Amino acid sequence: MSAMALLNWSDKKHFDASGDKPCVLCDKPTPLRSDRGKPVHKVCAEEWIDNHPPKRTR
Repeated sequence: MSAMALLNWSDKKHFDASGDKPCVLCDKPTPLRSDRGKPVHKVCAEEWIDNHPPKRTR
């Protein structure tokens, strides 16, 4: 069993008080923002990371 990604979004930059926008992954409204400023739920981002592991290079 592999570990699930757990993001730390305690920093205020992950909350946009200007209002909800559709999550880029599930399309439901969210006030949360990714590190790149995209609207996304924390659980949606964690699930995406789990399903898209980084590619290893040799």
